[in-house]
Amino acid sequence: MGKDYFYTIKKRSEGFYKEKGSKFIGIAIPVISEEDIKTSLLEIKTQYYDARHHCYAWVLGNNGSSYRANDDGEPNHSAGDPILGQIRSSDLTNLLVVVVRYFGGTKLGVSGLINAYRTAAAEAIKNGKVVKEKITFTALLSFDYGSTNAVMRFVNSFEFTVLEQVFELNCKLTAAFSINEKERFLDEIKELSMRELSLQYQIKDDNSTP
Repeated sequence: MGKDYFYTIKKRSEGFYKEKGSKFIGIAIPVISEEDIKTSLLEIKTQYYDARHHCYAWVLGNNGSSYRANDDGEPNHSAGDPILGQIRSSDLTNLLVVVVRYFGGTKLGVSGLINAYRTAAAEAIKNGKVVKEKITFTALLSFDYGSTNAVMRFVNSFEFTVLEQVFELNCKLTAAFSINEKERFLDEIKELSMRELSLQYQIKDDNSTP
């Protein structure tokens, strides 16, 4: 059975590092999609429009399988990769970290840049509140009122969180379940729907980004 959770940060956080006049501002932002990332990058570039570099890395997906690093004009692998390394070493995903650099007039060399970008990224992550997120899928159930007892007996055999419910002549229940229960859920609800003919269902993954 695989993990049914991942770690990310709750909200935007920042860190700061200064070396030989250059200022490095680290910004960590929770994200759930590449569209989120594009929006956040645009906001940061607008906010820090006068900075020389906006280097970044991001990781997406429950197992961190999707990722990217960008040096934004710095020497190859001197900025994006050190930032990505801090996300990885913190065991976080669904996270964008941007390090904004204001050049101070003195070149730092590749090793100096690596240390600066790594430190600013680490500070931004350290200042964020890490949260544990459940990996879930959502089930949308609709059924006649007469099937309520059978449906609820089935649902109560799982751990779940109710998202929406309506119990009238035509009932609806929307709930989130652990991703580790998905296979058993699908097997058993197929059997239940053959006995309770009014039962219809739809399944949607919640946070299983690539």
